[in-house]
Amino acid sequence: MKLKLVPARTGASWVKLGIRTFFKQPLALAGLFFIFMAVMSLATMLPIVGLPLAMTLLPAATLGLMAATREAEQGKFPMPLILFTTLRAGPAKLRAMLTLGALYAGGFMLAMGASYLVDGGGFARLYLGGSAPTAELLQAPDFQNAMWVFMGLHLPLSLMFWHAPALVFWQDLPPLKSMFFSIVACFRNFWAFTVFGLAWMATIVVAVLVIGVLGNVMGNPGLSSVLLFPALMLLASMFFTSLYFTYRDSFELEAAAETIDPAAS
Repeated sequence: MKLKLVPARTGASWVKLGIRTFFKQPLALAGLFFIFMAVMSLATMLPIVGLPLAMTLLPAATLGLMAATREAEQGKFPMPLILFTTLRAGPAKLRAMLTLGALYAGGFMLAMGASYLVDGGGFARLYLGGSAPTAELLQAPDFQNAMWVFMGLHLPLSLMFWHAPALVFWQDLPPLKSMFFSIVACFRNFWAFTVFGLAWMATIVVAVLVIGVLGNVMGNPGLSSVLLFPALMLLASMFFTSLYFTYRDSFELEAAAETIDPAAS
């Protein structure tokens, strides 16, 4: 396995591939994403251990969505069990993925804890859905400082774990090594990932504008509110579908690693 350098325009291709692949199997991929969201939501509802547990499961669940994308790209229908690919891959890979998840949970809680120290938990409660946003809260200097502290810590954490689940599962790298290669790959393809992020932001903005115009044209502004949430969920599903392509094109993968593991199907 070697790192690959890709041109900036590849970032836009990742977005197109994610959307195109999603529409190859829209029901399956949307359904898997909603199962993914339900599992994460149910985990967070557990008292005390809920949030750390959800963050620990996140890399394994993300790997499941990437495996589903690979199935869909090859014209196959990804079954629901593919979301639990890691659980069916043997104790060694399960242990490695849970270790990776524990490292992510620790980093996430550290970033959230740092923001808590800045504003007393206002940003943390809003981010985690424990409070409703108010104009006064959003404009408070402490809240804004806490937001930037969290973002400053969470961005490098996200880059370390961007490719890590796939590298642990498909390339058999140990968790720490996979995190290192992940962030290096992201930085080496900085402009491609920048275009990728900007293209997704533009896609979301356009979708929101189209929904708003549709509501106004039909003389029913409330329709926009009704359509907005499911539309954003579908776009989020397409975003997760595109993650596999960022991994595939950032590394020179061995032929064996690119075949479908029967245990993952």
